[in-house]
Amino acid sequence: MDWGFVGKAWEKWASFNVASSSSSSSSGEAALKGAILINYDPTGPSRLLSIIAEQEGIKANPIQMNHLLDFIKRDKLTTQTFTIAHNQYVVTSIHERWFCGRCLNTSKPAGEGAIVMQTAAFILVGLYDGSMASASRAMVAVDQFMAQLTRRNL
Repeated sequence: MDWGFVGKAWEKWASFNVASSSSSSSSGEAALKGAILINYDPTGPSRLLSIIAEQEGIKANPIQMNHLLDFIKRDKLTTQTFTIAHNQYVVTSIHERWFCGRCLNTSKPAGEGAIVMQTAAFILVGLYDGSMASASRAMVAVDQFMAQLTRRNL
């Protein structure tokens, strides 16, 4: 695995797309309020734990992310909810390598959402505030980073 590439690609991508990045505030409103990159190999031995490779705009711990990974492994996307940090999400859209969810316990009038996208070696979680327009911008941002990893077979 080319960790050097992943780290550099993440820094560049996050600086433009995640709100807490120092550069994103100067270049306009960022598409995401937070993002987490998880090293994930569903075909690997169970003793190899997934790790949080990168995160920006959110402080997630490995136990919280383990709940998300268990949710993905159970493959019950349409019948169960998933948790990221302290927010609970219901899946609203499912596709081959990604799914979207809306937050059930948000206090924000426009709502909150999450996009979870998977490559061969990673899961990227993008979090956003807002509704349809925000979701579209968030999807473009998440897809851009995942395309970089996919081109490298990561």
